[in-house]
Amino acid sequence: MAVSERVEIEATIVDLTHDGRGVADVDGRRVFVADALPTERVVIAPRRKRRRFTEAELVRIVEPAASRVTPPCEVFGRCGGCALQHLDYPAQVRFKQKVVEDAFARIAGVSPDEWLEPIVGREWNYRRRARLGVKYVDAKERVLVGFRERAAPYITDMARCPVLVPPMDTLVGELAELIGATSVKRRLPQIEVAVGDTAAAIVLRVLDPPSSEDRARFAAFGREHGVDVYLQPGGPGSIEPLGEPARLAYTLPEFDVELEFAPTDFIQINGEVNRRMVSAAVELAEVRPGERVLDLFSGLGNFTLPFARRAAEVLGVEGDAGLVARGGANARRNGIPNARFVAADLADPDWPFYRERWDVAVLDPPRTGAEVPVRQLGRTKPRRIVYVSCHPATLARDAKILVAEHGYKLRSVRALDMFPHTHHVEAMALFEA
Repeated sequence: MAVSERVEIEATIVDLTHDGRGVADVDGRRVFVADALPTERVVIAPRRKRRRFTEAELVRIVEPAASRVTPPCEVFGRCGGCALQHLDYPAQVRFKQKVVEDAFARIAGVSPDEWLEPIVGREWNYRRRARLGVKYVDAKERVLVGFRERAAPYITDMARCPVLVPPMDTLVGELAELIGATSVKRRLPQIEVAVGDTAAAIVLRVLDPPSSEDRARFAAFGREHGVDVYLQPGGPGSIEPLGEPARLAYTLPEFDVELEFAPTDFIQINGEVNRRMVSAAVELAEVRPGERVLDLFSGLGNFTLPFARRAAEVLGVEGDAGLVARGGANARRNGIPNARFVAADLADPDWPFYRERWDVAVLDPPRTGAEVPVRQLGRTKPRRIVYVSCHPATLARDAKILVAEHGYKLRSVRALDMFPHTHHVEAMALFEA
């Protein structure tokens, strides 16, 4: 319910929500304020009353927090891509650690034997995968390319993005100009960005066929900026390159592994944090010679192949058949014969691999978590389970199942900052039978 008339209130911010909004207590009611930080004295204007809280606009800051910094991005506050650029980076990491701690306390009701140091990487130019919106705006008479605005369906008017890896960080505005000069400027709603260690690609989602002149413009842009350009007129199988593209791949040097991927494949967004995450997972698992490892939600082999360098056998299980094929090809390309991949719906409890003996299990599920897999693993009892999560709440839910129902010990948990300056937080937990 919207507040009928504008009223300004002075309040103190006492906390942050899980999505990075400031929390004030006004007459015993929680008020959420975007861009406000704990300890700050602020003036706010309530604008929408919900059942359990009120949303308010930040009017001005009376007393800023010591952790407040000036956001370097000119569109911060409008763009929905980032939520925490105004909070200094060490404080961001502490906030994300607290989100993980709160999830375990509130949902799992259990604490680990040890909280490990968070895994972090560089603050800027870290994002190697992104999906950007594209829109021709009649009122502006030009194309916009960027992330969605906060709580709005519009595309942010932006020329660059400091979280994207080079060369994509400086090409957002140029892509808008490029598309605006084509016949498909109203029929190109999305761009996917994918950057490997030595090559970069953009996939243009086109609803109508580009003209020969358009294709020539797109190809010329790619050559000028060292980016391979792909067109996608339909589903993922319809992607075609303009010209001969370079190979997209990233390496995990500690394990002498290189993983190739397609421009629209899922890979971990942050390459530096991913390398540290994989190393930490292998270290926690303490795989012994002769042991068997089950890698669930294996993708194209991000954990499977490094673990295969230590184990006697690794089975990677993934629901996406295309990623399964890519995983098998990556195993062959890296000369890893003891890793195999199968396609399976992991929500189905009847797969035979659930009934086999595994010494170590690795899970890296989507936000919905892995309730069915952890229940099955709880019955077959691998001695160690390493669980990597992009949603602490579902990790905590699944941890409760493993600990309370199947007798596992929660040995350690750590936060992973895969997405600096956003409210997203990932976590890794070690369970031992």
